[in-house]
Amino acid sequence: QLLATERKKINALVPLTTENAHNLIISTATLGITINKNPFYIQIHDQQQNLVYSDLKSRPYTQDQLGRVTHYTEIDLDNDSFYGFGEKTGAINKLRRRLVQNAKDTLAYDPEFSDPLYKHIPFYIKLNQQTQAAVGFFYHNTYESVFDMGVEHSNYHHRYSSFCADGGDLDLFILNGPSMAKVVEGYSEITGKSAMLPAYALGYLGSTMYYVELPENCDREIVNFVKKCRQEDIPIDNFHLSSGYTVDQNNKRQLFTWNQQRFPNPSDFFQQMHANGAPVTPNIKPGVLLTNPNYPTMAAKQTFIGQSSANSSPYVDYWWGGLGSFVDFTNPVARQTWSDYLDATLLNHGVTSLWNDNCEYDSLTDRSVVCNFDGKSAPLAQLKSIQPNLMALTGRRALLKHNPNLRPYSVNRGGFAGIQRYSQTWAGDNMTSWKSLKFNIATILGMGLSGVANNGCDIGGFWGPHPDAELFVRWVQNGVFQPRFSIHSCNTDNTVTEPWMFQDKTHLIRAAIKLRYRLMPYFYALMRAAHIHGTPIMRPTFYEFQHDPQTYNQGVDFMLGSSLLVANVVEAGATNRQVYLPIGSNWYDFYTRQAYTGGQTISVPVELSSIPLFIRDSAILALNANEAKQASGNFPALRLILGGANAQFTLYQDDGISQEYLHGNYRETLITLTRDNEQTLINFQHNGDFIAPTQELYLKLINPQKGPFWISVAGERIAHFLHRDKFNDAKTGWYYSNSKGCVEIKLDFPNRDSQIIVSFAHFDLIGM
Repeated sequence: QLLATERKKINALVPLTTENAHNLIISTATLGITINKNPFYIQIHDQQQNLVYSDLKSRPYTQDQLGRVTHYTEIDLDNDSFYGFGEKTGAINKLRRRLVQNAKDTLAYDPEFSDPLYKHIPFYIKLNQQTQAAVGFFYHNTYESVFDMGVEHSNYHHRYSSFCADGGDLDLFILNGPSMAKVVEGYSEITGKSAMLPAYALGYLGSTMYYVELPENCDREIVNFVKKCRQEDIPIDNFHLSSGYTVDQNNKRQLFTWNQQRFPNPSDFFQQMHANGAPVTPNIKPGVLLTNPNYPTMAAKQTFIGQSSANSSPYVDYWWGGLGSFVDFTNPVARQTWSDYLDATLLNHGVTSLWNDNCEYDSLTDRSVVCNFDGKSAPLAQLKSIQPNLMALTGRRALLKHNPNLRPYSVNRGGFAGIQRYSQTWAGDNMTSWKSLKFNIATILGMGLSGVANNGCDIGGFWGPHPDAELFVRWVQNGVFQPRFSIHSCNTDNTVTEPWMFQDKTHLIRAAIKLRYRLMPYFYALMRAAHIHGTPIMRPTFYEFQHDPQTYNQGVDFMLGSSLLVANVVEAGATNRQVYLPIGSNWYDFYTRQAYTGGQTISVPVELSSIPLFIRDSAILALNANEAKQASGNFPALRLILGGANAQFTLYQDDGISQEYLHGNYRETLITLTRDNEQTLINFQHNGDFIAPTQELYLKLINPQKGPFWISVAGERIAHFLHRDKFNDAKTGWYYSNSKGCVEIKLDFPNRDSQIIVSFAHFDLIGM
């Protein structure tokens, strides 16, 4: 019953079935499923008789003497690409990789070769270069498992991939596309859509272990950090509080305690941080040391793994700082106890968000130890992977119970399939290096394809010496496009990574962060789309351009939503950047509006200030028209960049913080652009009860071919200005920029359903 209210009911199809002596054929409107009887194997074809999927016909399923189950699938090594698998290192295409699903605490992992990392998500997508069709595979199995994507080879069989799990069933969901988007949306229908988080979760999340490890007055230094951000004109929306607030006199982290020297008055600290516009997200961990003053009470309440029945003893193993036990979130009593401690030690002090850390349960060596499993009992081997999801769920429910109308926010390091329902995530303790900057991008993209849209990596690197100035600037320039944007460090050279750590480069850091805040309306709409449809926020180029095989191995350049191509500089000392512009769209330089035809590689000169960006011709890109100091769910002045081709985009607004959006208190504005040779129509259609404060609209319609003849808004023609200074002073009107080939329009935001007509009819100057 734990997840009863979260399950989605579906109506099963009633397929057509035919059977003969050799096989059973199940047919739907789009697929034909053939079950061969002897030997037993399954194949799936689409309506054009293209092979979508095939078991390895000679050996599809096995179980060994240890109870491990294996599924073998035929693959085409020359044409198949494989993506997803949750949180993985290396190139985005996982062909010829062996990938383990068994979450680890992997401090300073190699961003190209380490495996596994912190998440356990047994899902992937196959994309075939010949058919250009995508199909997804979700193994609903929580045991430790291994994917082999064409590494193993036996001459007795067709080339194959395999999935091998230590136990459980081969419970496989096969998700037909043929589009990547349909596969990802279908997978998130099974495991859940991304949580609709408060707007501040998309802002700059300040963090560092350094401040919280100072011997005293950590609270004052953190408040001063936020004030310093304001002084440096750097927006900030939240501060992630590392676990140093819990250390005792022996420097041991003691869950649900406060170090009074470092934080003499927690309630006052949280109140100050709220007042400074940066609420605090404190770090909590599921491991409890035997020396923790709360340990006896928690053990008496049957909180720990191993206490599956009355009078059973907690399982004790190594934990950070010594021996300890881990909370068993499969136990309803433990969940209640955890919630009570959250109330007493954090929420009652004013905490409104949680950071669930070190929740991989990696240090527990005996996987046969029994967990409660809501009274059914099961070994840790089966339940280890879902503990972090249940930790996130328990925290989310505690936050809602304490503040029923406040939108809950948590961030998780560990997670199983579906973690996106509860938390934002990040890829753990990365290493400070150019290599991390580059390969972390594919890690984030793979998570987006695995249903986890709202995630990121520590900017600047968590572990190692501090980044040099060039690396830090490039990392921030990349990080501002990640859904979770946090500069977070535990530097090994007694330094702290801060936005102003290189004074002569602070202006570049400031500019990059301000670019993110300009993009906040777009980010917020993308988070809403992830919540409704499961779509990634950061997307591989092949997600948007599936019919361009040149994109299939592209894991550095990516799309932010469907409108903006990001081509960050990830190499030291770069003076130019080679950028492939996918075929199927034309492209415009974000800054100059220079036009490019898709399907070509261009060379872009770069300097340290450069953030190469390209607008798709079917773009509708929403930005703050005025400078934003905080992340928000509503925008007083809005700028829309329209690529000029037919397009649509749903702008989303609400109060950014409450649960009122669940009751219709939001506004969706569907913006559509349609054009022909004579005119372009821009329509606004509104839905929802939220009264947004948006009053001003500044449109930039890219049209280098010619300027307009006239423009009307809601049937009324608006003034044409021939000189920019007059246009700049006007509240309403239009101007054509020849230098950028762009129609610029200023007007009151159309808060009612409305239409803008941009006429490109011929303006006959000489009457001929």
